[in-house]
Amino acid sequence: MTDSELQDLLHRVREGGVNPTAAAAKILTAMRAAPFVDLGFARVDTHREIRQGFPEVVLGLGKTPAQIAAIAEKIAGAGQTLLVTRAQPDAYDAVRARVPGAVYHPDARAITCAQGRVDAGHGTIAIVCAGTSDVPVAEEAAVTAVVMGNRIERLYDVGVAGLHRLLAEHQRLQDARVVVVVAGMEGALPSVVAGLVKVPVIAVPTSVGYGASFGGITALLAMLNSCANGIAVVNIDNGFGAACMASLINHL
Repeated sequence: MTDSELQDLLHRVREGGVNPTAAAAKILTAMRAAPFVDLGFARVDTHREIRQGFPEVVLGLGKTPAQIAAIAEKIAGAGQTLLVTRAQPDAYDAVRARVPGAVYHPDARAITCAQGRVDAGHGTIAIVCAGTSDVPVAEEAAVTAVVMGNRIERLYDVGVAGLHRLLAEHQRLQDARVVVVVAGMEGALPSVVAGLVKVPVIAVPTSVGYGASFGGITALLAMLNSCANGIAVVNIDNGFGAACMASLINHL
């Protein structure tokens, strides 16, 4: 039983549409259900939505298409929203065979299947992307934020090499409740953005850059050492993690 299903059941009891005894029996049946499904190679956490407000998310890296599809089937079969990150097209083909409503987002490399009712965030999450090469990470954040019930604004290709491009979007930055900033190379963009807004900024370093970028280490260290206030930093290329934090803030 999902959170939205439980709320709906209680609402119907209050309105007199469902007998309290029948409702109690249904709730007890749900409580007796195992909190995970053991597939042998994975234990699917079917109670995560109850504990954390959103179902288990599947990381596609290191899993076969068949494994991803089996996990996705259990999540979707429980009436929960499905999100698979870092998924390739062959994984999507396998998932779609078991979850017909699944959608593939090629730029984000993500699979989604929205189900049930998701509480809406209170404001807008701005996804700010330094360069076109950073778009896959930014899109992972965007798709994640949307499926978690948030409105988003995309501000792409506004890196510090052409600062006028960012300043032209100043009002959209001001209107956001949370800002996710994705940047590689020297990783300066989050500091600039944080100096322009009074809301939390979540910085995402990417692995984009030449040799001395060290696969995103340079951007990561730059963001961790920012002199601007209100910046939190997630791992390299972790658009998903940034969107999760932004969504939590936007739902407070």
